[in-house]
Amino acid sequence: MKASDLITTDPDILGGAPVFKGTRVPVKTLFDYLGNNYTLGEFVECFPAVTREAARALLERSESALLAVA
Repeated sequence: MKASDLITTDPDILGGAPVFKGTRVPVKTLFDYLGNNYTLGEFVECFPAVTREAARALLERSESALLAVA
């Protein structure tokens, strides 16, 4: 899955912050939730517009990108 399948930016949506495609949920919110000890399930429950699959795919892509530069 390509990043463009998961994330979109639009100056008219939250000032251009990256959001999950087809939603108004900022990608940063997922990382904030996980950083505050919420589970992926709790995130998806709070933001039902984001599928578990989309959130997992984004996390996997983030991991791959981080490890690629290490």
